[in-house]
Amino acid sequence: MSERHAGPAGPYDDHKEDTGPLVLEHHVLKSLLGAWALAACAPAEAGAVEEHLGGCAACADEALRLREAVGLLQRPENLDLDPGLRTRVLESCLEVRPPRIPVPEWAAAYDAETARLDALLQDFGDSEWHAPVRLRWYESDEASSRRTTVAGVIAHLLTVDGLVALALGMDDPLGDAARAGRTPSDRTEAYWRAARFPPTRSVRTPWREQSHALVRTVSFTDGGTGRLPVSYGDYELPLHDAMLDRAFECWVHAEDIAEAVDYPYEPPSGRHLHRIVDLAARMLPAVLEHRREHGLAAPGERRLVAAGEPGRSLRLEIEGSGGGEWLIPLDSPAAKGSAEHEVAHVALDGAEFCRLAAGHVPPREAAVGQIGDRAAIRDVLFAAASMSRM
Repeated sequence: MSERHAGPAGPYDDHKEDTGPLVLEHHVLKSLLGAWALAACAPAEAGAVEEHLGGCAACADEALRLREAVGLLQRPENLDLDPGLRTRVLESCLEVRPPRIPVPEWAAAYDAETARLDALLQDFGDSEWHAPVRLRWYESDEASSRRTTVAGVIAHLLTVDGLVALALGMDDPLGDAARAGRTPSDRTEAYWRAARFPPTRSVRTPWREQSHALVRTVSFTDGGTGRLPVSYGDYELPLHDAMLDRAFECWVHAEDIAEAVDYPYEPPSGRHLHRIVDLAARMLPAVLEHRREHGLAAPGERRLVAAGEPGRSLRLEIEGSGGGEWLIPLDSPAAKGSAEHEVAHVALDGAEFCRLAAGHVPPREAAVGQIGDRAAIRDVLFAAASMSRM
């Protein structure tokens, strides 16, 4: 039994009636300062302590130090910035003073995502830069992966962003190693092989300088440059879509890095996420056709549809931030999505759909809601996953 309840000789008597303010000796009040700082005193005790602090400078100083210490023990608020904050601040500033050379809207997501990733990397020490990261994607409808480090991921982004740099007439970050191939995976493997040592924190500077240069270049040359073709080796994207693709990959790999170092990371702002989802939705019909030609998609009830004419369609409903609805033509990339010819409906969260397209979510586990033609649904989900790459 504690001294507090030892009987009449103790400082408290639980059986005494409350006849007025609690009067306690100095040494008792001093012993209560810790409990008072934690707000753990009974009301009468707290009143006695606070009354005492008004006339005892030594105890008042001690109470202040204890309160400050308690503040340090409290769980801190999350200091991670809302991914949309940067965009909102810039928009507010630009309403007051428009930029002399604005960043094209189709490059804004890349600008924002590279800035967010750079902020994540800012305080990394050597141990974080060498933390293992597993890059994941789908190939031939099977999950694939490649082990690297945080620095290796940034090197990967540097080399693939270099495809956009080449299209704009800028220097290739690979230098002589660029002869090894033109696909993103070929270029990355070539960079890793050519490095005398595994990539280190030093790769951050050329990656960030290149990303700044890309944004500056498209901003100064915007006009017809959005339609400039960017070669990925075995296919091309117009520059405005390539910049969205690079924003998407930057976010996905930033999540890979954050997971490796056990740090939270949020999806892009709703406006940017919507554009990324829209790019994937626009690419799906061509990907479906490619898979069908290679025997990876079920022929099903495919019908011949003239270009621009309505055909069988799947309604892709994206919920949450970046949401919307897209009608995906199933019979031909040139067909027009049609609500009247809708044969299936799939509902997904926006970030989840993007992770499916990144090869991070198994197609069989992706959809929140599925209604209609099961073969069509399976083909679209697997087509989305097949868009992923290292």
